[in-house]
Amino acid sequence: MAAKINNLIFVVEDNKVYNKLITEHLKKQNFTQVKYFFSGEECLKAVEGGELPDIVIQDYFLEKMNGIDVLIKMKKLSPKSQFIFLTSHDNIEVAINTIKFGAYDYIIKDNVTLDKLIDRVHKIRKVILLEKQNKQIKKFMILFGIVTLIIVVFYILYFQSKLSE
Repeated sequence: MAAKINNLIFVVEDNKVYNKLITEHLKKQNFTQVKYFFSGEECLKAVEGGELPDIVIQDYFLEKMNGIDVLIKMKKLSPKSQFIFLTSHDNIEVAINTIKFGAYDYIIKDNVTLDKLIDRVHKIRKVILLEKQNKQIKKFMILFGIVTLIIVVFYILYFQSKLSE
């Protein structure tokens, strides 16, 4: 049995069938914290309420807000959230804009979208894990430096007291 994956993932897709397809596929891939929204406004309310997703998978063309609007507002509230855009429109200008505003990737909806999506989600997870490990290593290095400094100061004081005797 594969391990459960606890990254918080938001799926923002106004097409209810496609939303359910993505959400269920993520759950089948052992992602345990998948929340779905049918609009950018619903998603933003959840973030304003304190839920900070690791990954946001969203359609670019939403009813009231486009994906860039959601991305810009979300990044102010949750700067570490990574975005993967999905769209049925193959538009290079839209793709460039999503990346320019901080999206991790832009995927055209086709018959292998779900496979591409899972691949990108796993790549983002690896980056998140590496960032956490990096923080732990930095803390260890600081602690090691402090302990080393204390030992050096102790020896200096010890030898000074021996020399002054």
